[in-house]
Amino acid sequence: MTDPELIRRAEALGVAASYTDWRKQRVRTDPDVLAAILGALGPDAAPAEPSAPGSGQPPGAGTRSRPRIPKRRCWGFTVQLYSVRSRRSWGHGDLRDLTDLAVWSARELGAGFVLINPLHAAEPVPPVSSSPYLPMTRRYVSPLYLRIEDIPEYRQLTAAQRRHIEDLAAPLQAASRTPDLIDRDRVWRAKLQALELIHPLRRTGQRETEYRGFTQREGAELTGWSSWCALAEVYGPDWRRWPAELADPARAAPLLTGGQLASRAEFHRWLQWLVDEQFAAAQRAALGAGMAIGVIGDLAVGVHPGGADAWAHQDLLVRGMSVGAPPDGFNQRGQDWAQPPWHPQRLAAAGARPLAELFGAAFRHVGAVRMDHVMGLMRLWWVPEGMSPDHGAYVSYDHQMTVAALAGEAARAGAIAIGEDLGTVDPWIRRYLAARGILGTSLLWFAREPDGSPLLPAHWRRGAMATVGTHDVPTVSGFVTGDQVAVRARLGLLKDPEAERNSAELALAAWRDALAAQRLLPPGQQPSATDFTVALYGYLALTPAVLVGVSLADAVGDRRTQNIPGTSDEYPNWRIPLCDGDGEAVLIENLASIELVRGVVRAVAPLITERPPLIRNPGQAGRRAAGSAGLW
Repeated sequence: MTDPELIRRAEALGVAASYTDWRKQRVRTDPDVLAAILGALGPDAAPAEPSAPGSGQPPGAGTRSRPRIPKRRCWGFTVQLYSVRSRRSWGHGDLRDLTDLAVWSARELGAGFVLINPLHAAEPVPPVSSSPYLPMTRRYVSPLYLRIEDIPEYRQLTAAQRRHIEDLAAPLQAASRTPDLIDRDRVWRAKLQALELIHPLRRTGQRETEYRGFTQREGAELTGWSSWCALAEVYGPDWRRWPAELADPARAAPLLTGGQLASRAEFHRWLQWLVDEQFAAAQRAALGAGMAIGVIGDLAVGVHPGGADAWAHQDLLVRGMSVGAPPDGFNQRGQDWAQPPWHPQRLAAAGARPLAELFGAAFRHVGAVRMDHVMGLMRLWWVPEGMSPDHGAYVSYDHQMTVAALAGEAARAGAIAIGEDLGTVDPWIRRYLAARGILGTSLLWFAREPDGSPLLPAHWRRGAMATVGTHDVPTVSGFVTGDQVAVRARLGLLKDPEAERNSAELALAAWRDALAAQRLLPPGQQPSATDFTVALYGYLALTPAVLVGVSLADAVGDRRTQNIPGTSDEYPNWRIPLCDGDGEAVLIENLASIELVRGVVRAVAPLITERPPLIRNPGQAGRRAAGSAGLW
């Protein structure tokens, strides 16, 4: 096939033959990449007709449906929930910890929300994957976030059974007080033993009715997840390695109608009901404490290729391809997220209904959802199997249909949709999302004027959540100390470490000048990491952004990055507990006594909302509010 013919075929199916990179240079797509993508789409792939407004869309996804937008500005903590622990945590943050943090920050600090990482479910058996962004399903929540003692049937256990569970919990609760890396396998083994003790206990009539209602409402999706879990416990958590008859959900279904597999599938359905209850209670408590939004959930861009969603929806996902991102200034080798993409033509033929149903589930128990890499609703960077992430191509989707699905489900839930629109983004994408009521994301480290200087507060977007950083970039302390360059250089992620170090120092100097110009720092002085952190959040408060996110890791002085893109085992991604600048563990009960937390809140809150100052212990505040919500 000649190059012109290859390009013609590719572009007819929405595969870009070239793109503009982060340096504003035009890059031509490698012909081998185009050929590989065309092969993966299949010979029956045909160009989809553009959808007319309102046509072929799932219920609730009409173009007039708009998510709710806050009429007042508000701020809130952004957290990696697994890392935020308390004295009662089993070595891993849980939904009780979320309740305590939300209620305390609302009542005592005036916070309007808590943004959490994706709580998507991972493997049902160890080893449990660490990344919240490479789940086995995006529809359901990891039982690792359950607080065992809050399960109502826990009270029916015998004294001996309770002692056994207390013995399981004790070493994990002790681990929560240390800076040691989070050990999900150890936590899950202990919680699984406890849950298997509780599962056989009799439920009251009302609770049995509620459980049956939950399973009926979830229907085929819950059946698919629980079936995959039961099979994964026997055959391993990658359906691509299962016997051929089990790799097809329809052929596997008869094996799950009775016996041990059916029993285990029911157990995993029960786990999801428990998680659903505790998640709903956390949001009720947050709103009851005065939060305007409550919990903001996070939806990963994709799933593990061997997981439950990929097994159940094989017809809608493209094998042999992985989603990622082209090289940019921060990730100069590009990114491969190891997730299969939606098939554009098949998704369009289904009217984007699978996407709308996923969005609907994500909005169920939160006041807002942050969608990771929202540009994926328009186009995704596909990397053919066996190629490096800088050898990929953009593939387009029917954005009228996909964006309408997101906006429609947010409107149906009376919630807010937030798009993570960082990185290489065409201007029309942000305009299109904003016109449909979907907020964007503004990141201070990347906010620049055309001449490269820090973006003035007045020039920031209003329709966005403004933050200093994200889980993929260094904390303020890590940036100020130079850790962010040193660590990436040690891991071989930088082409020119010295140039990167010089660039970072220039960026720090530019921000010091910008902060001094706003009278947030004294001019001509070298501020401490603490003063610099407080000043940066004061700068965010000067912007018009409707939401301001305060990283809890920044607020306690943590120096380590939660995740370094482009690494796996080389760095302990997603396993770092919340610690202070000295590397000591920080528990929820400690937050009220940390001066940096007070300083950051004083910098942000007065400019956004009038609420009382820091007062009581977050654990106490959370127990009072959650008790009224039925947890205690």
